[in-house]
Amino acid sequence: MRHFGHIAPAVREGLFFQEPCEFGPDSPARVLAAALGATLYSPATRPRLADDVIKQAGRGVVSMVLCLEDSIDDSEVVDAEENLVRQFAELDARDADLPLLFIRVREPGQIGDLVHRLGATGRMLSGFVLPKFTEDRGVPFMEALADAERACGRRLFAMPVLESPELLHLETRVATLQGIARTVDKYRERVLALRLGVTDFCSAYGLRRAPDMTAYDVQIVGSVIADVVNVLGRSDGTGFTITGPVWEYFRLQERMFKPQLRSSPFLAGRAEELRTALIEHDLDGLLREIELDRANGLLGKTCIHPSHVAPVHALSVVSHEEFSDAEDILRPERGGGGVMRSAYTNKMNEVKPHRAWAERTLLRAEVFGVARQDVGFVELLAAGLAE
Repeated sequence: MRHFGHIAPAVREGLFFQEPCEFGPDSPARVLAAALGATLYSPATRPRLADDVIKQAGRGVVSMVLCLEDSIDDSEVVDAEENLVRQFAELDARDADLPLLFIRVREPGQIGDLVHRLGATGRMLSGFVLPKFTEDRGVPFMEALADAERACGRRLFAMPVLESPELLHLETRVATLQGIARTVDKYRERVLALRLGVTDFCSAYGLRRAPDMTAYDVQIVGSVIADVVNVLGRSDGTGFTITGPVWEYFRLQERMFKPQLRSSPFLAGRAEELRTALIEHDLDGLLREIELDRANGLLGKTCIHPSHVAPVHALSVVSHEEFSDAEDILRPERGGGGVMRSAYTNKMNEVKPHRAWAERTLLRAEVFGVARQDVGFVELLAAGLAE
């Protein structure tokens, strides 16, 4: 699979200076972690789940989570597990191109049980999403994952979700973060990425952000994101990929504030219609939040609606200017440091302070591609939505 692989090759060639790489379930963890993109969640109760997975893969989704936790009622868990087993068998029989598939469980015991029940069809499973992850809850989850991996003989990844009240509350935050850090470091080879459960953060205080506000506008949530990145997202080799929080909205809501999308990037052709559609579906707020995610050290995003996928992927593509800067900074002859004017002659590139940014940018370029010099996110978004 590859990002934008659902777009015709001729169209893709016109968009990219460097096309996204191909990757698959057996690719290196560093590549998969960066390539998760818009991870689409779906309740495991859906009766046509196999059809949904194949359909979304055909629309550019490269990672999905089949959820047995908060998206379904407590009374539905047993039926949902049985449905998963049936749907994996259906996927196996269809032999179609699939995204990376993860199952979000509730308890550690479900991991080994599901791997056993899936049997040979479990080869399509990339791992598990682990809810409300703390040191006390996380260790049993990780041990269960290690046992299941040994039992099935395949690599299985974990994606812990950081969403517990202990992480949010000021008096327990530092100790909780330290415990999480110890746990994920101990099982580092199995941790693909860390996910943020912002809906649960808001729930602890009876809050819900409006569609014209981002997670970062809710100060108590923004402070937790900052602390998580501070402890777990460092670029010194100890950090992990941390994915952006879910965007909850996908339909027109009554607005209090003006739209957040400037009109100028959309003036060419019929792109103004695209801008109007984005605003009508509250996706202008999503676009702003994606940009803030990246500015704050996050990569990829949890998504609960297919309409969110194309914006996440379009804004994940590396611009030609970013790529040019990153390559300049990482040239071998720059190893001793120094400062130089960018090739675009609009900024300073300082080799040592900007090196970690450049390395991260080139990894993103590898999996999401580099846009041509005259191609912006509007063209990438329009192409992604047209397919």
